[in-house]
Parts: sequence; structure tokens; C-alpha cells
Amino acid sequence: MNVINGKRGWMKMRDKYMKQLENLNNNMIEMGAMIEKSIENAISALVRQDVETAKKAIEYDAEIDEMEKNIKNMCMKILLSQQPVASDLRTVSSALKMVTDMERIGDQASDIAELIPHLGEGDTYDACSHIPAMAQVALEMVHGAINAFVEGDVQKAKEIINKDDIVDDYFDKVKNEVADLLREKTGSVDVILNFLMIAKYFERIGDHAENICEWVVYFETGKIVEL
Repeated sequence: MNVINGKRGWMKMRDKYMKQLENLNNNMIEMGAMIEKSIENAISALVRQDVETAKKAIEYDAEIDEMEKNIKNMCMKILLSQQPVASDLRTVSSALKMVTDMERIGDQASDIAELIPHLGEGDTYDACSHIPAMAQVALEMVHGAINAFVEGDVQKAKEIINKDDIVDDYFDKVKNEVADLLREKTGSVDVILNFLMIAKYFERIGDHAENICEWVVYFETGKIVEL
């Protein structure tokens, strides 16, 4: 009888544990959708020179920060209240790492949005012609990284990592564009440097998306690799 009760108790604990892991996964997916939306708003605000849309990206940052705190609390509760086996421990540790990169992506989208009202109007937008394309690739990397996590797709994660070279190449082109503008003394120096900062934020977003993909590989294979 004690053995039966003990088995039932263990099964109840395991069911509770699996629900906690499922809840963790769902929250990670929700946070991923939030950072994608934040980047989309930042890009839209940049392309359309729309201050109101920029404000939406900034507002998302507070929600993303709160989501990060909640997920980290969930991870700690799982670690402290349960006895995770190796694979489950890998799930929780990967989540802790990924959520940090997600939060930083939200920060950078907000940082981009905060610069929108200070870009002014004029030829600088046209001169920094590679930023929109760079922004789109960075967004594709984040979207792909989140999908790779949701689907547990290691191959997709590796493909997304390869896109970081494209973002880096665009950043080099923007730096050259900015250097030309400064040499020619075309427009406000502050505005020109703001565009360089925006490009740098998109470059960092690509780096964080790459990090997420590397943690997806670890989550699925148990191997920590820098691809």
C-alpha cells in the first residue's frame, strides 16, 4: 500500500513538473513574439520616420523586462522545488540563457526607437541606404531563432547563425556610408552618428539571435558549440 501511494505521489509530482516545463516553454514563446513585435515597430518607425510607432517599441521594453523576470523566477522554482533529470536541467539552463538574449534584443529595439525623434529629415536617410536591408535581415534572424527554438530544429538554428555574416557585412557598409557623410560634412554630425548607433544596435540584435540559436543547439544536442 505504501509502495502504491508512493508511486502515485511520484506521478503527481512528475505531472506537476511537466506542467511547469510546459508553462515555461509557452512563456518563452510569448516573449519571443513580443521581441519580434518590438523590432517590427522599431523598423517601421525608422523607415516611416514615425515617432508614434517608435513609442510602441519603447513601451514593449517594459513588458519584455517583466516577462524576463517572470521566466527567470519560474526557472528558479523548478530548480529548487524539483529534482530535474539531465535533459530537463538542460531545458531550464537553456531557457535562462536564451531569455537573457531575448531581453537584450528588446533593449536594443527600444534603443533604436528612442533615436527616431532625433534623426530629423533630409538626405541622411537616403545616404545610409543599407540600414533598412540590415534591419530586415536582423529581424529574420530573430524570427528564425524563435522558430528554431519552438520547433527544436538544429539545422534551422545553424542556418540562422550563418546569416550573422550578412548583418556584419551590412554594418561595414553603413560605417563606410557614415564615414563618407562625415568627410563631406553632409548634414548634422549628431544625426549621422545616430544612424551609426542604429546600425550598431541592429548588429547586436543579430549577435543575440545567433546566441539564441547556439543555445537551441545545446538544448537539443547537449553540446555547447560556437558555430
